Amino acid sequence: MKSAIILINLGTPDKPERKYVRTFLKEFLSDRRVVEVPRLLWMLILYLIILPFRSGKAAKAYKQIWFGDISPLKFFSQELAQGVEQKIREQYPQRDITVRLAMTYCNPSIPSVLDELRESGVENFLFLPLYPQYSATTTAACMDIVADYFKKCRDIPQWSWIRNYHDHPAYIQTLAQSVADYWQQNERGEKLLMSFHGIPKRNVDLGDPYQQHCEQTAQNLADALQLNAEQWQVTYQSRLGKAEWLQPYTDKTLEALPARGVKNLDVICPAFAVECLETLEEIDGEGQEIFRHSGGERFQYLPCLNDSELHQDLMLELCKPFLDSLKA
Repeated sequence: MKSAIILINLGTPDKPERKYVRTFLKEFLSDRRVVEVPRLLWMLILYLIILPFRSGKAAKAYKQIWFGDISPLKFFSQELAQGVEQKIREQYPQRDITVRLAMTYCNPSIPSVLDELRESGVENFLFLPLYPQYSATTTAACMDIVADYFKKCRDIPQWSWIRNYHDHPAYIQTLAQSVADYWQQNERGEKLLMSFHGIPKRNVDLGDPYQQHCEQTAQNLADALQLNAEQWQVTYQSRLGKAEWLQPYTDKTLEALPARGVKNLDVICPAFAVECLETLEEIDGEGQEIFRHSGGERFQYLPCLNDSELHQDLMLELCKPFLDSLKA
């Protein structure tokens, strides 16, 4: 039986240009999982304010981080998928397994990847969203697309998915090793700030487990690194609109830390599997500027796991139950 593992990431504009960014933002921000504001009100805000004014600004930000002709998110995600496939071929030579990347928004879309793989004869799928911490705004959003796709199929293939891995021992060990490796090569800061992507507080109040998952990841990582309570902190970034989001906010914390005596700071973004606009431009760019402008002296952004050997090994470990269940 031919099988496939599909790594799913959020998505990215095809080019760092206004029209492509607008297409991406329109698709992303139209998802009811992402924005739960009453529909008519939100469509007015989206089409009259956000798309006309934010698209150009976001395009300029994307240009600052673009890797030649590809976004860092797509580049590292594709490299990760290829690396995982190579490792599977080496460790499971008798299995017929393909590893592909798909995006919740824009290209390569989940339906297009599924079409291609099913046409090639794949009958068994494992979906692995690259979101360690589950949220309805991310994980559920991509699984909605998968479910909608299979609703249209008469002959539905076998499929399964990995819901989250925020406290998986291999994930924590991999994060800790990446931090330890960085500290071995660079001077260690006074505090490790763990900045997670934010979501509206209302989402958590309604039952989204995301905050709990983030805090568990952070605590487990701090324990693995043997940090005391004064040596690390959790914050949330990337808020949108005037509603209350998860706190403390990353930008406000970066502004306040120097006055509290923290002048040498390390920042890591455990919710992001690979580099993207939110890590490179928002944290290593704007965040660093805020910290230094407020009196900070040394700001070190610790890279995401990206396509590293550590990350490839982690993905392989997460997929091991699926791989071991397949017949040679």
